[in-house]
Amino acid sequence: MIWDDLGGLFELSRLHNSMFPSPSQQTSHPTPGTFLLRNLSPRSLFPPDVTQPQDNMAAPRKEEGRALEPGAAPYGNFPHYSRFHPPEGRLSLLPGGLLRRLFPSDHRPLLGLDVGCNSGELSVALYRHLLGLQEGKGSPEQPADRRDLHLLCCDIDPVLIERAQQSSPFPNSISFANLDIMDSNTREPFLSSYLSRFGRSTFDISFCMSVTMWIHLNHGDRGLVEFLAFLSSLCRYLLIEPQPWKCYRAAARRLRKLGRNDFDHFRSLAIKGDMAERITQILTRDCTMELVCCFGNTSWDRSLLLFKSNGLNHEGGETSEQQQ
Repeated sequence: MIWDDLGGLFELSRLHNSMFPSPSQQTSHPTPGTFLLRNLSPRSLFPPDVTQPQDNMAAPRKEEGRALEPGAAPYGNFPHYSRFHPPEGRLSLLPGGLLRRLFPSDHRPLLGLDVGCNSGELSVALYRHLLGLQEGKGSPEQPADRRDLHLLCCDIDPVLIERAQQSSPFPNSISFANLDIMDSNTREPFLSSYLSRFGRSTFDISFCMSVTMWIHLNHGDRGLVEFLAFLSSLCRYLLIEPQPWKCYRAAARRLRKLGRNDFDHFRSLAIKGDMAERITQILTRDCTMELVCCFGNTSWDRSLLLFKSNGLNHEGGETSEQQQ
């Protein structure tokens, strides 16, 4: 099994014998380091054959060249997000060699999707970390572990995407796109176009870092469930960082202090409380995913959760793994 020596690799607490409780039994976050082993048997950086989505979505923009105030970023499109939530806060929780353990038999390029990438600082840091690259050392396009990873990063804010494109140190491996992930008329043909370049229909791994709250506040309970279902159908593994409920209240409070209208759905949300638990329930109960590991919590109290698809419709999924 690919998980036989994960305890040593992750250098976390030893594997627990108890399984992650079912949604009806669960009363708290999964313990950091706990694994589930059941059932694991340049303006445009896109290649010429991949078409960028049009900039006609209802995406937030700068007004008259003035950057948005933090409280006036209703989609989480903070102009300097990495300054108050540095990438290191997440990367310190993620073990080295993660891709080698998740995909030990894959020799083809690995495909990753980062939803809500902002201006790309975390996306680039994740790429470096996953491939064992040290900033400023060696060729930036030659991964230390010799894995070929192509990362597609999208965000609703075209200004942030333009900044990410201009500053990317890995233009051959990381692509940035302005995309509203909740616009099904745009996202599906665009993502399919990107995947078809590699002869694929799904991504190997997706990242959703502090995005779920903004989907939830702007699209309601139904929108959150739809988003999680769509994202889980796109990938074999999903690394997700849900915002806790206190962040919802803080976001609504910031808008009120600026004299702006509240989020349309905030007061009508029925999915609330322990958001890491609720999102885990949705993914495991409704989206045929299984929680593999909780890597712990960041210093701002957000859990890093890794899920694996139990479906058999992903390339290189369980069927091929078992045959190998």
